[in-house]
Amino acid sequence: MAMILNEEQNMLKDSAKDFCTNNTPINQLRKLRDDDNPDGFDRASWQAMVELGWAGIPWPEEHGGLAFGYKGLGVVTEESGRTLTASPLFATVWVGGTAINLGGTDAQKNDLLPKIAGGELLVALALEESHRHSPYGVSTTAAKGGKGYTLNGSKTFVIDGHVADKLVVVARSAGKQGDRDGLSLFLVDRSAAGIEVTRTRMVDSRNAANITFKDVAVGADALLGEAGKGADVLDATLDIARIGISAEMLGSLQECFERTVQYLKEREQFGVPIGSFQALKHRAANMFCEVELSKSCVLEALTALDEGRDTKEIATLASLTKAKVGETYHLVSREGIQMHGGIGMTDEFDIGFFIKRAAVSEQTFGDVNYHRDRYGSLEGY
Repeated sequence: MAMILNEEQNMLKDSAKDFCTNNTPINQLRKLRDDDNPDGFDRASWQAMVELGWAGIPWPEEHGGLAFGYKGLGVVTEESGRTLTASPLFATVWVGGTAINLGGTDAQKNDLLPKIAGGELLVALALEESHRHSPYGVSTTAAKGGKGYTLNGSKTFVIDGHVADKLVVVARSAGKQGDRDGLSLFLVDRSAAGIEVTRTRMVDSRNAANITFKDVAVGADALLGEAGKGADVLDATLDIARIGISAEMLGSLQECFERTVQYLKEREQFGVPIGSFQALKHRAANMFCEVELSKSCVLEALTALDEGRDTKEIATLASLTKAKVGETYHLVSREGIQMHGGIGMTDEFDIGFFIKRAAVSEQTFGDVNYHRDRYGSLEGY
């Protein structure tokens, strides 16, 4: 498969750009923040996205999807990143839906994926337990007994955890914290007895949640994948999610860069545009090169997913992409603030929203240092 967008994918990208520009501009995020919206996203806008088919893009048609691939979902996500659109697209489709698609039984997929595609179900992954990304650092327990399992423990940074209808909970049914073996994944209703959810408002005006599980009883049919071998599903899900968040970050950093270049053309000092200053030209040229490299990384990673390449290659590309795009977003968002000068630090200008989003998305499912280390390990260093 060529590492380019085909005609249909370009049409989808243009459609997504038009929708996000007109329906979910940055002003919507500002209003959600200022109004302290209890959901953290606009449900009418999400329903419109669902009607456009975005929530079912990657799923097979037999499960209510469009079978349009992750490259199709990627271009939509990229455009949503340009306007910093707050929606369940990442948590529900890229993460939760992917876990179900990869690890679910036929019955689970037949039941849940059509509901995701139809906008009836929101899903969140309950994984992290500390301030650092550690997929196997799970101490939440799943004790087997009777007809199912009992969950006990706590989770942090559960993206969209306060609005999710179902949680994909990563718990330890065997082994000790840090072990890859012994992890199990469970589908749990957020409203189940023994679950306490505390919404946390992030610096980027998005939402996550802290969730505790106290003697939460689930049936054996709640198991997602094989007991004790949940890491097989989790690893693949996280790599797809990392590529997904990278696609969103790519859209955001491109918008940030373009806004900054436009400001350099408009802002005058000493009677000339500041973009004519050689030092600023050099910095802008450096950003341009990094943006282009990031585009290539994301497109190659999405292409690899659609081609169904082997697990190791996808894992390597996921870490390469997350590290490179995270590094570029960090650079572009900070240069954007500096080149805007003092006004860039004010809430009046939208440019500040990008540096805040960068701070959170860089950390989501592993920061630059985590993925540099993982890439090196995967490559045998």
